Amino acid sequence: MQSVAEIAREIVAREGGFVNDPDDPGGATKYGVTIHTMRRLGLDLDRDGDVDVADVRRLSREHAEEIFIQHYFHRPRIGTLPEMLQASVFDMYVNAGANAVKILQRLLGEMGQEVTVDGVIGPQTAGAAAAAAHAAPDHIADAYGIARRNYYFRLADARPASRKYARTRDGRKGGWIRRAEAFISPRYHLSEAQFQQRISKWA
Repeated sequence: MQSVAEIAREIVAREGGFVNDPDDPGGATKYGVTIHTMRRLGLDLDRDGDVDVADVRRLSREHAEEIFIQHYFHRPRIGTLPEMLQASVFDMYVNAGANAVKILQRLLGEMGQEVTVDGVIGPQTAGAAAAAAHAAPDHIADAYGIARRNYYFRLADARPASRKYARTRDGRKGGWIRRAEAFISPRYHLSEAQFQQRISKWA
């Protein structure tokens, strides 16, 4: 199994460098760390009395990895989940916060586990995940990855400005979809035809 540090390095590499996309509700972001996160953590890296875009630009890759490990893995208790789920839930937590856990909780409910959908990993969620993983060890990671992919599609369905994250300019799978499928077995990846059918109602 990969270490938490190795997973964090992969997340940072996947997120890329500095961006400040007006269509991204996260605002200015570097290595996946948003300006909102930096303000919440009080990361005034240039020590000028506020946390602004200049501080985001100064963030190092190593600091981003530390933030993810501490605040997006340990703090939400992702380490209490079955090993087969940890990397994907960790990656999704960086991308979508507590929604990563809600996606898992809804999936666990669909699998017959009793769990509250509150975005918090407590004993109930950890126990339900362990039971589901024991019952379907060869499927739960794929099921979670597919649920992630569906979550991204629903976001893009509802918010046209977000479709550029799910579909490239030339009409192929965008970053969101490729990110979800990185944690799904190849046999469950959407074919090009299936992807085009899924997005056919988008303008």
